[in-house]
Amino acid sequence: MAPEETAEAESVLQSFERRFLAARTLRSFPWQSLEEKLRDSSGPELLLNILQKTVKHPLCVKHPPSVKYVRCFLSELIRKPSGDSVTLSESTAIVSHGTTGLVTWDAALYLAEWAIENPATFAHRTVLELGSGAGLTGLAICKTCCPSTYVFSDCHSCVLEQLRGNILLNGLSLEPDTTDPERHPGHNAHDTESPRVTVAQLDWDVVTAPELAAFRPDVIIAADVLYCPETVMSLVRVLQRLSACLKDQQAPEAYIAFTVRSPETCWLFTNELGQTGIPWEAVPHHNQKLFPYEEHLDMAILKLIL
Repeated sequence: MAPEETAEAESVLQSFERRFLAARTLRSFPWQSLEEKLRDSSGPELLLNILQKTVKHPLCVKHPPSVKYVRCFLSELIRKPSGDSVTLSESTAIVSHGTTGLVTWDAALYLAEWAIENPATFAHRTVLELGSGAGLTGLAICKTCCPSTYVFSDCHSCVLEQLRGNILLNGLSLEPDTTDPERHPGHNAHDTESPRVTVAQLDWDVVTAPELAAFRPDVIIAADVLYCPETVMSLVRVLQRLSACLKDQQAPEAYIAFTVRSPETCWLFTNELGQTGIPWEAVPHHNQKLFPYEEHLDMAILKLIL
């Protein structure tokens, strides 16, 4: 980078740092200057530096700003020159309406960041997400990784209602919710820039093999669904069902992201995968730079071949 460009980038960085630490109004930040810098080769590095100087600044780690201020700032910051961003409606309670699916958990952020760094995994492919929750991971993939079809799924009616709202809030169109292979979004070629998007109500304990086969997924993902032995067993059963019903097509890949809250639960998951004959390998850890994560969390992604 030329000395003049370096000085301009440093000026933008310092401006963001001063304004964020002073909790200035968001409209006072030099967003236009940032967008201009993001268009050159140093853009991604500048964005990461801004994160380090704002939400991850030592002062903010020790004395965090309000959650609302940080979320509004990040929502504006992750906009690209094209205007892409992810906007979410979430519950402020960890458990609401009898479900944990109305908030975004750290493993969803972790998987979203990995996907953004590995877009070829999803490009021009049909993706089925199990337990989509608020939808952050899927929305990030739809906006940055160019899948041909994306199927969000969950089982709780309140989660599905919020999920549909978040998809529409982010400018994506919803296809009919159906598991009929002749009408399913993945059945025909899709020639527009935006992926075909659908929301499916999927109860892992009752969904049938034909219903799963109708999705014809190339990639299956799930985030933060290994929180108790019961969900682990349900997840393994649905993965086994997917493996059995997709034998006539190229074996899909599955990526399961989770926070290691209990080593016993993680062992149960990998042991059950072994018992059902589903091979797995750990995906190398990636740098957690894009999102503000809770401190001292151990997160992982397993790649499965069904």
